[in-house]
Amino acid sequence: MHYLLIYDTAPDYLERRGEFRDVHLAFAWQAVERGELLLGGATGNPPDGAVLLFETDSPDVPAAFAKADPYVLNGIVTGWRVKAWNTVVGAEASTPVRPNAPR
Repeated sequence: MHYLLIYDTAPDYLERRGEFRDVHLAFAWQAVERGELLLGGATGNPPDGAVLLFETDSPDVPAAFAKADPYVLNGIVTGWRVKAWNTVVGAEASTPVRPNAPR
């Protein structure tokens, strides 16, 4: 199953992220190496949030990630939520649905 971890960032996110960026990125790449995190990055230009895509059996995995993320722990991320994402189109869809398939 896919899950989106959606971050709300502090107004001074760009000014403050440098101090914690390397440790945050190392933490994220560890989740990639465990096979949990597929993609992640800031949204907007300039950035005003972030989205991370997880593939796991439980929403507890992205929630645990958020709770331990240096950006969250240091107030750069001011809020977060996990949303189940029922992916149906694409090579990596968790529940592929083709046109004209029986429903």
